[in-house]
Amino acid sequence: MMKKQFGQTLLAASLSAGFAISASAAAPVSAASTSAIMPWSEIQTQAKGQTVYFNAWGGSQQINDYIGWAASEIKSRYGVNLKQVKVDDTANVVSRILAEKKAGRDQNGSVDMVWINGENFKSMKQNNLLYGPFTNNLPSYKFIDAAEKPTTELDFGEPVNGLEAPWGMAQLVFIYDQDEVKAVPQSAGDLLTFAQRNPGRVTYPLPPDFIGTTFLKQLLLELSEDTTTLTSSVDKADFGKVTAPLWAYLDKLHPSLWREGKAFPKSSLALTPMLDDREIMLSMTFNPSYASSAIAGGELPETVRTYVHEEGTVGNTHFLAIPYNAKAKAGAQVVINFLMSPEAQARKANPEVWGDPTVLSMGKLDSQDRNSFDKLPLGVATLSAAKLGKVLPEPHSSWVAALEQEWQKRYRQ
Repeated sequence: MMKKQFGQTLLAASLSAGFAISASAAAPVSAASTSAIMPWSEIQTQAKGQTVYFNAWGGSQQINDYIGWAASEIKSRYGVNLKQVKVDDTANVVSRILAEKKAGRDQNGSVDMVWINGENFKSMKQNNLLYGPFTNNLPSYKFIDAAEKPTTELDFGEPVNGLEAPWGMAQLVFIYDQDEVKAVPQSAGDLLTFAQRNPGRVTYPLPPDFIGTTFLKQLLLELSEDTTTLTSSVDKADFGKVTAPLWAYLDKLHPSLWREGKAFPKSSLALTPMLDDREIMLSMTFNPSYASSAIAGGELPETVRTYVHEEGTVGNTHFLAIPYNAKAKAGAQVVINFLMSPEAQARKANPEVWGDPTVLSMGKLDSQDRNSFDKLPLGVATLSAAKLGKVLPEPHSSWVAALEQEWQKRYRQ
């Protein structure tokens, strides 16, 4: 989310915090408990005729088209109007909801549903800005297996507690053209050597772009001797000591980057035309199917492929949440339930539509629904689940702002 996700997810692509929050971690508003005991049929009845304002990153036409398809289906099946509010940065949405709370607008809020994860989720949770728990009451939630996919219940180290519903999976993958790159880097160390041998042909998005920050986390996880420190709040760590290997690495890497590391592409999506024009040799995305989607859309040549580092790459889940003061809470639940359904998830996982990996467990689906996933065209550039290999868990969400601020201090003066 997230982060663009979306083609790039993450999703997710706009999910970096940009405002101050209180340290309070009180329990969610009690009104949410009513949703847990209300029969689903009553929720559907309440939802009919409601308009759900869905605040979601709007930087990908593929994603916008998918949401448009979902809106049409939801309207015809359930009588709920879904309106996408396209946003650049989810942190601004969270700030708006927080401002509404401070102003006493506890009902009829401007946001009914938000695409979210990471620091933004933690911020909303700590400030009691979330409606719920509601996920266990969704019929589609029975297809979730948290033991198989732990990140569906743990968001950047923060327990979800039923306050957001998993929508899609994401994992960092690197993109290259096999006509130009014969041996891909298998680690951070290999990447440094690769960049030095190909000066000006490697870069990464400018933090706080979601993928840019994710790349920093990837390097930190690979370069750290003890990654357990990263699973706790950054306040509990010796930040300077823990991150020293990262800055030492970047000091060596930057002189060999595109424009000698003195400028960076403003977003992850900007890497695609640069790779297509062979201005750079490597790109990156948080959506394993993005490269195949870009090939299908004519944005990248058919010789493009993806890879991951030998010891794994960062991965997580992106979610859908309902603000505590949403006007259309019932409608939002109906929308989320549909977006989590096998039908909607299979369409979303199709690289020709979006290519966002499903949160559903194949073992919990019937044969017909499993078959709909089995028949999906993965695309020539999409790695199988086996080849995606090990998923490195995200550091605690508090590391995001700390890393971004230190990066800006060191490299953008």
